[in-house]
Amino acid sequence: MLLAPRYGQATLSDLVPSALSHLAVPGETDRIGLPLGGVSRICVLLIDGLGAELLAAHPDAAPFLSSLAGPVLTAGFPTTTATSLSSLGTGLPSGEHGVVGYLFAADGQDRLMNPLKWRLHGDGPRVDLLKELVPEQFQPTPTAFERAADHGVTVTRVGPPYQYESGLTRAVLRGGTFVPSFSMGDLVDGAATALRASDRALVYAYHGELDLTGHARGAGSEAWALELAQVDLLVRQLADRLPADTALIVTADHGMVDVQSPVDLDALPELREGVRLIGGEPRARHVYTDAGAASDVQARWRDRLGEDYEVLTREEVIGLGWFGPTVTASSRRRIGDVIALACGSGALIRTGAEPLQSRLIGHHGSLTSAELHVPLLVFRS
Repeated sequence: MLLAPRYGQATLSDLVPSALSHLAVPGETDRIGLPLGGVSRICVLLIDGLGAELLAAHPDAAPFLSSLAGPVLTAGFPTTTATSLSSLGTGLPSGEHGVVGYLFAADGQDRLMNPLKWRLHGDGPRVDLLKELVPEQFQPTPTAFERAADHGVTVTRVGPPYQYESGLTRAVLRGGTFVPSFSMGDLVDGAATALRASDRALVYAYHGELDLTGHARGAGSEAWALELAQVDLLVRQLADRLPADTALIVTADHGMVDVQSPVDLDALPELREGVRLIGGEPRARHVYTDAGAASDVQARWRDRLGEDYEVLTREEVIGLGWFGPTVTASSRRRIGDVIALACGSGALIRTGAEPLQSRLIGHHGSLTSAELHVPLLVFRS
């Protein structure tokens, strides 16, 4: 069963604006109802891949996180890192910030764009996408971090060095100071130090190894549970080091599903008829068709994939509000003519075009509850 994001009430795009309202940033409102009255410092810690259902299934591995159990948020659509980080950083759904998936069409380019790496996907001439698609122009709306900094909040972003001045960071996570973290302990120290440095502060911190473990070993693996235990320790250590009047908010960008019955698109030439490009990722595909071919492509994909997949046109998906209540003209051009989503444990892999990704066990991107629901955990010092 596919669910819809709860935009304007309880999604990742609502989180930081809601937090900023408690730091007295003008124009920001608490859309969620966060229990943050009286705080002057807020740390938002995003654990990549920590779905709410996965956390609930592992209380023994994460006793501290489980003790903070509260309501859940929904990620936006699709449930993938680039889109979710963009929603968190801008306070906007994907239909407005324009990062509409893992791989998507970009204006003026004949290959798909990978926003995490800010480069074109696949073989072809080398293109400096930072110059071709300048991040600050690609997503020009001031980020939530910029809005906070403009009104006197000390903003610090703590994350792996590769995120510093990356295209995605410049587009959707810009604002304030960036502090690189080189390990879990370094992340704890960097976030705690930044919180202590100001009496009115917002710290955003990112941790990514849980997601990596889930992709490679599966979210149902012992390795994933052991990594979750390390994350639990990280969060407890950070909570122990918070200065007074501080709130720690722990959330995630998406959950994860272990794939059991993949379909190899590269082995089904009938599904390439009328198709120019296949983007997205295995559980949420953007399909870009030849002119006038969208309806025929949709019909062929529906007939071949059956009830385990939802296959919709761009207009149908936009009408359902999955990309948010507003879809800009530029975002509309980036969305596939046809969208194919896994409803169960399947995935639409491409062993020829995407051999490494096709071997992964854990995937996300669709709108099942396991992928869409992320935790909203609050600890106050």
